[in-house]
Amino acid sequence: MTTNSAYQQQYRQASTAPEAFWAAQAATLAWYKKPSQILTRQDEHHYQWFADGELNSCYLALDVHLAQGRGEQTALIYDSAVTGKKQRFSYAQLQHEVALFAGVLKANGVGKGDRVVLYMPMIPQAVIAMLAVARLGAVHSVVFGGFSAHELALRIDDACPQLIVSASCGIEINRVIAYKPLLDEALEKASHKVPCCVIYQREQLIASMQHGRDLDWQQQLATATSADCVPVLATDPLYILYTSGTTGKPKGVVRDNGGHAVALKYSMQAIYNCKPGDVFFAASDVGWVVGHSYIVYAPLFAGCTTVLYEGKPVFTPDAGAFWRICAEYQVKVLFAAPTAFRAIRKEDPDALLQQYDLSKLSYIFMAGERLDPATFHWVQDKIGKPVIDHWWQTETGWAISANPAGVELLPAKAGSATVPVPGFVLDILDDSGVPVAANQQGYIALKMPLPPGCLTTIWGNDERFVDGYLRTFEGYYASGDGGYLDEDGYLFVMGRTDDVINVAGHRLSTGEMEQIVAAHPAVAECCVIGIEDLIKGQQPLALVLLKNGAQISEHALEAELTALVRQQIGALACFKKAIIVPRLPKTRSGKILRKLLRQIAAGQSYLVPSTIDDPACLAEITALMARRQLIKIGF
Repeated sequence: MTTNSAYQQQYRQASTAPEAFWAAQAATLAWYKKPSQILTRQDEHHYQWFADGELNSCYLALDVHLAQGRGEQTALIYDSAVTGKKQRFSYAQLQHEVALFAGVLKANGVGKGDRVVLYMPMIPQAVIAMLAVARLGAVHSVVFGGFSAHELALRIDDACPQLIVSASCGIEINRVIAYKPLLDEALEKASHKVPCCVIYQREQLIASMQHGRDLDWQQQLATATSADCVPVLATDPLYILYTSGTTGKPKGVVRDNGGHAVALKYSMQAIYNCKPGDVFFAASDVGWVVGHSYIVYAPLFAGCTTVLYEGKPVFTPDAGAFWRICAEYQVKVLFAAPTAFRAIRKEDPDALLQQYDLSKLSYIFMAGERLDPATFHWVQDKIGKPVIDHWWQTETGWAISANPAGVELLPAKAGSATVPVPGFVLDILDDSGVPVAANQQGYIALKMPLPPGCLTTIWGNDERFVDGYLRTFEGYYASGDGGYLDEDGYLFVMGRTDDVINVAGHRLSTGEMEQIVAAHPAVAECCVIGIEDLIKGQQPLALVLLKNGAQISEHALEAELTALVRQQIGALACFKKAIIVPRLPKTRSGKILRKLLRQIAAGQSYLVPSTIDDPACLAEITALMARRQLIKIGF
């Protein structure tokens, strides 16, 4: 990569003249009022992009394409492998449905700035509801349909919504999951009382309705009046998306309207090399940040066709599911988590792969967890297309580091997320906040101000935003990830530096799991760590110290803890493993040495710290993990 390469030129422009660079990107949007203030510093920690600009995110996603005469182009393809249903929406049809449902929300009291919680499966109504909330200038908070009533209640109490939109059920590979009882339980648990719920009834399961509170989506739509787009400031919030924190209390990441729209539209061209009419398939869920950014908003901002897939990479019906989607809809870009491709690989899909014409597929992007070199090489060898690992976070909303296919496709390096994306200035820091040399590991930190599209605060708790991200290193956003830059400036992300684990692309708090495990009547103390798993990347392991006199077998305890975690967090936590230990390794001040336990589980060499109070317990724990075959599980 030369210093005058296309990537280097654009990166320098974004780094040395950020206001000019992002003003040019903002000029591609249809604003109600174009911004004259591009970047505003409020104080040492807070910046605003496009502060005096006015726009509407739903208008940019839908209405603008009708105004440009492209209303008949396909906007959304719905493909449900679990029901066999397929549906296409043109931009005009989707705009009509969204405007009508916005009318339903408006008639039931939703206005500018109000919050609306969505608890939805992967159906078109989830996308319609998100865009309808945005159309009114309100704030949506989508809660993943796999979360338990307890988790939903926490989010209801934090967001204090005016209204909740849900569906009667979700559908997994071989079972129907009733959403309405979970919603009813959450509303009972929550302190905040929600006056109205709109329920979409799916034919697979009809939910019972509570008179005076619950409204039928279909019935409401039949008498609705379309609502127009409501202009909002660029700095007004578009959505709240909750991500697990190390304390166990969910953090509500706040995304603004203006910076979000500018960044995502730019990313579709610069990172994914997509233009209007291209088909984009992000195999995620609308409950996660990838679903927000790259199922719903970015493809529609860019005038692309987005695929909404209700199914799994395997077993719906087989490991050729993704290849069928790509061939049937002439997908240009496929975006999924590495865990999906590990699952496909496990099912040996070679024969299935030969059945599908993937000639239109140009790129395969992966994110959400570390892409191990074995999976990278397997996908690249089998598909024969560029495989691009890119790294980003719920907090940033789009990629921090990637191979910018729309600017210049750089040579790939297995294990690397390639280079920082224009707009992100990235350093690797030591404990003192000093940048380290190439190939030396440290903390990955991003220089302030962050580019457009990143979080602006934590909902209702700005102090947590500042303390959690901005105080660690002065002038930097602390990503919480560790890694290094090599001699070519390629980024290698090595994993989290805190106690959040990544299970199949889902960031989950070990602190929250520890609270649940510790509540068991037989448990005196515990520690939950992430251990390697061939398919899911990581899975949780609880190390448990029993109370004196507790009479319970390890097998029975494991089963009971699994049930507790499933009940309070959900099956997505994949909590299945617990071992009883005689002692936990601690410092003399009483801090559990979690990093040391992770190193033991990973089969890594480690140094026994001088601060440990009982070195002998390490050998005992190692033996117990080995007995259960938990050291480097699956590898």
